[in-house]
Amino acid sequence: MARDYYGILGVANDAGADEIKRAYRRLARELHPDVNPEPGAQERFAEVSAAYEVLSDPEKRRVVDLGGDPLGNGGGGGGAGGGDPFSAFGFGDIMDAFFGGQGGGGGRGRGPRSRVQPGGDALIRMSLTLEECATGITRDLAVDTAVLCTECTGSGCAPGSSPSMCDICNGRGEVQSVQRSFLGQVVTSRVCPNCRGFGEVIPDPCRQCGGDGRVRSRRNVGVRIPAGVADGMRVRLAGQGEVGSGGGPAGDLYVEVEEEPHELFTRDGADLHCTVQLPMTAAALGTTLPLPTLDGTDELHVDPGTQAGTVKTLRGRGMPRLRSTGRVDGHGDLMVHVDVVVPTNMTKEQTDLLRQLAALRGEEQPDLVGGNRNGHGIFSRLRDSFGR
Repeated sequence: MARDYYGILGVANDAGADEIKRAYRRLARELHPDVNPEPGAQERFAEVSAAYEVLSDPEKRRVVDLGGDPLGNGGGGGGAGGGDPFSAFGFGDIMDAFFGGQGGGGGRGRGPRSRVQPGGDALIRMSLTLEECATGITRDLAVDTAVLCTECTGSGCAPGSSPSMCDICNGRGEVQSVQRSFLGQVVTSRVCPNCRGFGEVIPDPCRQCGGDGRVRSRRNVGVRIPAGVADGMRVRLAGQGEVGSGGGPAGDLYVEVEEEPHELFTRDGADLHCTVQLPMTAAALGTTLPLPTLDGTDELHVDPGTQAGTVKTLRGRGMPRLRSTGRVDGHGDLMVHVDVVVPTNMTKEQTDLLRQLAALRGEEQPDLVGGNRNGHGIFSRLRDSFGR
């Protein structure tokens, strides 16, 4: 008497393939011997596996619908396996039940991969001065990348020839091997070593590219560097990178900015910093001096009595501010740090003049004021204590 394979899986006679697969997955997860140690679970799992084997095969299912039993007298022990619940099924079906794969059959391949592959990105570094970073430049770069082979236009075949199907994998791109283990029949797949997974071979490769569809070549590429770029920033040139194998689309070319050190300015984002050394007399009397900037010369006014460490800010005289869109949005500032230089190696006359100035200002004896918030120095406090 024919077994009720539909009843074993708990589906109707008109159930679709997806419904049958879902029912099998649910039951296989419940009854697998590694999951369910209860008595009879292994036999029940074998029945479910056999039922799915029959109902997932259109020819075997047609035999069932006509009242027959495609597994004959194999019993409930899994059909042709003679009681081995795994022999009627490939290991891939069991993994499919647990992890929801799309294979539906043991060891089924994914098919050959395309010989046409996208190309990789390329990176080139460009050294720029601070002035060039401030104004932006347009320059031609010599780039050494993979380009499309002009002999075969990317096909990899010599003119007049074409690829042929791989006779090892028959165009599938992979080969399978079957082994038996304690789990039963295990089907494994690996990339075909003859065609490397493409499913086809090139019997007569192109003499110029050797069958790759691309060659190395040096070419000039124009690049526009916007104003305001900084060290480490990259400019992207779409489609100017490496051409892919088989004539695939090219990647992108990235131009990375390397900013050269400047002899006068240091940079902090859009702000610039420089140091001006003033003689002691100029800091005391005040002065006006020419100050070089990125776009010319400006005048720096120093007030009388300027102290060492004073910072003079020239608004808007720094670097352009580069927005994410590549447009300039205003400028940073130029910060001028004042360094007062004390004279050394003075003549006797200069020393006498300074002593006279110190006497006139009452500065023969310096006073330490560090750390005292009320303005009285250390020597002032000592004098006060002895004077009480």
